[in-house]
Amino acid sequence: MKESKMTFAPPFPRAALTLAVALTLGGCAFAPPKLQHPALRDDVPLAGLQGAPVAGWPATDWWRGYDDPQLDDLMATALSQSPDLRQAQSRVHTAEQSVKLAAAQAGLSINGNAQVARQRLSEHGLMPPQLLGFTWYNQADLGVQFEYDFDWWGKKRAAIESALDQAHAAEAQRSEAALTLQNAVAGTYFGWLADEARLALARQSLAVQQRLLQIAELRVRQGVDLPDSVQEARARIAGAEQAQTALESSAKIRKVALAALLGVSPEQLPALSPRPLPAVRSGLPADAKLDLIARRPDIAASRWQVESALKQTDEARAQFFPDISITAMVGLSSTNQATPALFGGGGSGNLGNVFSAGSRVFGLTPALHLPIFEGGRLKAAYGISRAQLDDAVAQYDASVFHAVREVASQALAAEQLATTRQQQQQQVDTTEQLGNTARSRLQRGVTDARESLAAQAQWLQQRDQAIALHAQALGTDLDLIKALGGGYRLPADVGTNPSSTNSHRSPSP
Repeated sequence: MKESKMTFAPPFPRAALTLAVALTLGGCAFAPPKLQHPALRDDVPLAGLQGAPVAGWPATDWWRGYDDPQLDDLMATALSQSPDLRQAQSRVHTAEQSVKLAAAQAGLSINGNAQVARQRLSEHGLMPPQLLGFTWYNQADLGVQFEYDFDWWGKKRAAIESALDQAHAAEAQRSEAALTLQNAVAGTYFGWLADEARLALARQSLAVQQRLLQIAELRVRQGVDLPDSVQEARARIAGAEQAQTALESSAKIRKVALAALLGVSPEQLPALSPRPLPAVRSGLPADAKLDLIARRPDIAASRWQVESALKQTDEARAQFFPDISITAMVGLSSTNQATPALFGGGGSGNLGNVFSAGSRVFGLTPALHLPIFEGGRLKAAYGISRAQLDDAVAQYDASVFHAVREVASQALAAEQLATTRQQQQQQVDTTEQLGNTARSRLQRGVTDARESLAAQAQWLQQRDQAIALHAQALGTDLDLIKALGGGYRLPADVGTNPSSTNSHRSPSP
């Protein structure tokens, strides 16, 4: 068997090589300078806030601190069935697939091909069949092609890193969606508990007003009081009934809202039983000023967006430089006269020749692609990437600013509510003492039941206001937990600085 040898095209002439080097250096000269990492806001002043700091940041499962099994079950259902959370998770999956796609486009690619064609020659063409001795022929090609693009300027590496940063941003956005869902579930559930507690007080208040109406009617029949006292008592009953109806409607609406948050129908909502509202745990961590940036998923997502935009500017800048690639091909190729056995034509040839040693083909093609004249396209693309980077930085700074304002607002609101609740509790204690005194006087026969019932009605009203303030304080507590990041943690392999995962850089041309 005759040995085959791989052959190469003759080397470039000296003039062509000189021109290629000159064009390469010229492209490098017109490339924009490499951007440094933009300065990002890392100071979050929280001056002016007082109050004792809490022991630490919210835990990842912060809702368990309220020690409510019903709330734990609601959270578990919401995190597993919520359509909003599934939508956020689908965005994470899409971003992860983008990373795989970017990585697949870099490095070595191998493609195989196999084709068999049968063709008839024109009798009036350049090579008439009369000269060749046949009209039909077969073409068979089998081969494998190898292609490798030398990513010397880091274009593909920047694309991979940008896609990876986008995946990190999507994961942080999913955590933000989960935190928003958790906050809404807890807030709606606590609102339902408050409605149920106030509804119990409203029923007691209605019973007191009905007892006062009976006394008023008795005194009018006896001629002790004027008939107006009965009308006043009936008006108070109407007000109590209206308040009870409003609370019953509010409790039903909150349960429907809970079912919507959980992604189930109201009939599928787990059975809920009224229970006392949990204690409020408002407070700021001692290191809130330093660690706030890394503790909020929305800020982390904005930071990843900045990192991704920076990589995109590197990718756009690398477009100014030449691409160098090499392609190798090895295979078998044969052109034979069509045979009757295979195609029904005349002739003596067959496709068996394609597997003979003489049908081997080899090729090696180095290539240099130079951006010589692009009509401003490269500059425009780079300008767009710069604008997107500036926008990402602005969004990051805005996220930090809004986070600081949100934390400060919720912390101040929590402090004011704590003071208001103390004052309200004093009023509850005072009315309770008045009620005890009125009952004591009633037992001694000094006064009738009206004084005791009026004191009880006033105490129920003060208790209702106290529960409303308690629910409002819990809502502020939840909003503060959300403002502090709700226990969000960056992945262990990422660290506290998103840019730490991208410490490897492409060589700068």
